[in-house]
Order: sequence, then C-alpha cells, then structure tokens
Amino acid sequence: MGQERTLSLVIPAKDEEANIATLLTEAYGVMRDYHGFEVVLVDDGSTDKTLDTAVRTARALGGRLLTIRHERSIGQSGALASGIRQARSRLIVTMDGDGQNDPADIPAMLQKANTMRNPDFCIAGYRKNRKDTAWKRFQSRLANRVRDALLHDGVPDTGCGLKLFPRETFLKLPWFDHGHRFIPALVRGVGGDIAIVEVNHRPRIAGISKYNAWNRTWAGILDLLGVLWLLHRTRVPVISSAAQADPQAAPAERS
Repeated sequence: MGQERTLSLVIPAKDEEANIATLLTEAYGVMRDYHGFEVVLVDDGSTDKTLDTAVRTARALGGRLLTIRHERSIGQSGALASGIRQARSRLIVTMDGDGQNDPADIPAMLQKANTMRNPDFCIAGYRKNRKDTAWKRFQSRLANRVRDALLHDGVPDTGCGLKLFPRETFLKLPWFDHGHRFIPALVRGVGGDIAIVEVNHRPRIAGISKYNAWNRTWAGILDLLGVLWLLHRTRVPVISSAAQADPQAAPAERS
C-alpha cells in the first residue's frame, strides 16, 4: 500500500457534481496543515460529471485525491467499503458527498480520537440541529429510537455520515448493504469503544436525496434484525498469551 498516510477522508458520491467542488475545497482548506491528508472519492455510478469535477478541483488546490469509480451504483455502503479498502491511512473519516456534513468538524473528531485508549473505536457525529424536512427528521428520530432500544449502541444519530475510526477496525467488521447505518453497533460488537461528537448539519443546496421513506425506514427493519443476529453470534476472543516456537532452539533434555 505504499507509505502510510495519516488520515483518509472517504466520500461516497452519486450525481453530486453541483456539490463536490465546494465540499472538497472546504475539506482541503480545513486540513491543509494536516500532514499526509488525502481524500478518497468513490463515484458510485454517477451519470453526471461528479468525478471530473472532483479531479479538476483537487488539481487546482494541489490536494491529494484518490478516485474510484463504480461502473454501476451499488449503494452508499458498498461505496464506503471500496474507498476504505483502497485508503492508505491508519485513520478513516467518512462523509456524505451532498455537502450537508461540514469538514470543519473533522479536527474536533481527531482530538476526541486522540483520547481513545482502545485500538478499536468509532467517533460518531451527532447532528443535534438537523437541517432536513420535518418528515425526514421524524423518520430519523423513530429509526434511531428503535435501533438504540434493540442494539443499545448509545448513539443518538447513527445515520450521520460523519464518522472516524481506524481502518483496521473497519476491516474487522461484517459488512453488508446498508451496513454504514450500523457502524457504531458493529464496532462495539468487535469489542470497540464509541464516542459522540456534536457536529454541524447543513441544508442540501443542490441535487436530490438518494433516500426515501421506504429505503430509509422500512427496509431498515430487515437490516436491524440482521445486525441483532450478527451481534448475538459474535464472540470476541480475549487472548491471554501467544508464543512462537523457535525451530532453531535445542529440544529440552529428558532426565
């Protein structure tokens, strides 16, 4: 994978041509003094010029950009997995490509990450003051209450795309379509710790949401049942010792 970088910002995007230039400009501006910062953009089968716009913006700003393009859309979870697996950093930050997440929140999440002692953890963003429609906020509140009642992950806003975790932690997780909504619960399931950071949330300026009442709420019921089953079946080993036999060592003498 080459030289390890410090932080990779992974952005899944589908038909976000009108938003991606502003988002990248903000991200590079916030992180310009952060050594080794890179953006990993995953174009999830866009039909517009999302990818071209991102490349042109990164070149103009002199920012590191790794691009991945899916031939056809496979959804946000699949796009995140592609980006994280190709990222070259120890730490991963994820962010939606619609511009509603604010890159200015990344430094506070990094500061919180520096306090984590468990090597496996997730810093989850909490959009306390959401800028969505009343109907969308109601759906989200209902889904979060049901999820927390069953999974007990302690996260008030698991749908927030802004999260930070070690790449190695992510690679331990079982992954599936819509898995991005359950990252804190899955991290806790492998023995990790969870922390919450309040983050800014902005109204969508351009483009349209890829989610509706069906794929946001009702389809999530099946996913929730699946995650419950996964967590029930997960066993985290506690290793008391590990040793390697030395083939060059002389065998012990018998008395």
